[in-house]
Amino acid sequence: MKFCFLLMTWVPLASFAAAPAAADSVHHRPITLDEAILLARVQSVDAAVALNELKTAYWEYRTFRADLLPEVNLTATLPSYNKSYNSYQQDDGSYTFVRNNYMQMSGQLSIDQNIWLTGGTLSLNTSLDFLRQMDGTVGNRFMSVPLALTLNQPIFGVNTIKWDRRIEPVRYAEAKAAFLSATEEVTMTTINHFFNLLLARENVNIARQNLANAEKLHEVAKAKRRMGQISENDLLQLELNVLDARSTLTSNESSLKSNMFALRSFLALGEDEELEPVVPDSVPDVLLNYDEVLDKALKNNSFAHNIRRRQLEADYEVAKAKGNMREITLFAQVGFTGTDNRFDSAYRRLKDNQVVEVGFKIPILDWGKRRGQVKVAQSNREVTESKLRQESMNFNQNIFILVEQFNNQQAQLHLADEADRIARKRYHTNVETFLIGKISTLDLNDSQTQKDEARRKHITELFYYWYYYYQLRSLTLWDFVAGTGIDADFDKIVRR
Repeated sequence: MKFCFLLMTWVPLASFAAAPAAADSVHHRPITLDEAILLARVQSVDAAVALNELKTAYWEYRTFRADLLPEVNLTATLPSYNKSYNSYQQDDGSYTFVRNNYMQMSGQLSIDQNIWLTGGTLSLNTSLDFLRQMDGTVGNRFMSVPLALTLNQPIFGVNTIKWDRRIEPVRYAEAKAAFLSATEEVTMTTINHFFNLLLARENVNIARQNLANAEKLHEVAKAKRRMGQISENDLLQLELNVLDARSTLTSNESSLKSNMFALRSFLALGEDEELEPVVPDSVPDVLLNYDEVLDKALKNNSFAHNIRRRQLEADYEVAKAKGNMREITLFAQVGFTGTDNRFDSAYRRLKDNQVVEVGFKIPILDWGKRRGQVKVAQSNREVTESKLRQESMNFNQNIFILVEQFNNQQAQLHLADEADRIARKRYHTNVETFLIGKISTLDLNDSQTQKDEARRKHITELFYYWYYYYQLRSLTLWDFVAGTGIDADFDKIVRR
C-alpha cells in the first residue's frame, strides 16, 4: 500500500521535472553557434570597426603607391593685380618710392617623378607668364618656357622613398592579417556571449526543474510526516529547499535576461526576438602539433609583420639621423626660355636656360648635437630589438600553452560529458531512494548540487573548447578542420 502511494506521488514528480516550461507569447528564435558567428561577422559593431581599420590601411597603402608614379600638376595664377609703392635705390645711392601698377598671369604644367633609386625628384615643366604694365608705357609682355628638365637631388640625406618601399608593404600586410585576426576575435566574443546565454538558460532550466522537484518532494514529505515516516527536521529542510529553489530561479531568470540582451545587442538584433541557443552537438576531432601551429602563426599572424615593420622603422630612424649629419643638395635645370611683346614670338626666339646649384650645410661646430641624435637613434633601435626579442619569446610561449590547453580540452570535455550523465542518473536514483526512506535530505541535496554542477561544467568545458579553437585560428589564420589558410578578397572588401 505504501509502495503504491509513493509510486503515485513520484510519477507526476518525474513527469513534471521532465516537462518543458510553458511557452510564452514571445517569438522564440533558435540559434546555433555557427549562425551567431555568421551574424556577428556581418552585423556587429566590432566587425564594422575592423573593416574601417582595414579601409584606412588600404588607402594609406594606395597613397604610398601613388607617390611612386608620375604626378601631373597644373599651377596657375589668374590673375594677379598689383597697384602699390615700393622702395627703389637711385644711382646716387638715395632711396625713393616708385609706383607699380601691373597685372600678371602665369601657368605651369609639370610632370613630376620621384626617383626610387636615389630619392630625388625629376620634373618636366612647361610654363607661360604674361605681364601687362598699366602705367607709363602700356604694353604686354610674354615669357615662355617651352620645355625644362629639373632635378632636385639630396646627396647624402636618407632616401625616404627607398625606406617607404620597404616599410609600407609590410605595414599593409600587417593590416590585412590584423583584419583577419580581428574577424576571428569577433567570433571569440560571439562564443563568449553565446555560451553565457546558453549557461544562463541552462541555469534557468535547472532551477525550474529543481523547484518542481522540491515542491513535489515537499508534498510527499508532508504525507510521510503525517504517517510518522520522517522527522520534523527533514520536513523543514525540504520546505527550505522549496524557498531556496524559488530564490535561485528568480535570480537565474534575471541573469538570463541580461545575457539575452548582451547577445542581441552584439549581433544587432531586435528586442522582439528571444534567442534560444542550441547546444553544439559535436566538436571537431583535431589534435594539434606545437611546431606546426607556431610555424603557421609566424607566417600568417600580424605579429610577424609587426615585428618586421618595427625593426625597419628603427633602422630608418638611424639612417635618417646619420643623413642629417650633413646636408648637400643638387639642383639642376636645363631647358629653353623666350620673351617678347607678342605671344607667338615668345615661343620662337628661344634662348638656353640652364641652372646648376649645389648647396650644402655641414656643421663645423654643433657641440655633438647631430652625433648625439645618431646615438639616440641607435640606442632606441637596441631597445626596440630587445623588446622584439621578448615579445617573440612571449608569443611562442603563449602559442605553446594554448596548444596544450586545446589538446587537453577534448579529454576534459569527454570527462565533463560523462560526469554530467552519471550525476543526473545518480540524482534520479537518490530521489527514488529518498521516497522509500533509505537516505536523508542531506544526501539528496548533495546529489542535486553535484548534478547541477556537472551540467554547468559540461557547458563550461564546451565553451573553452570552442574558445581555444578560434583563438588558435585567430593567431595562425589557419582553418585546422579544412586544412586551409584563412584568406579574403581584400580589394572587394574595402570597396563595400
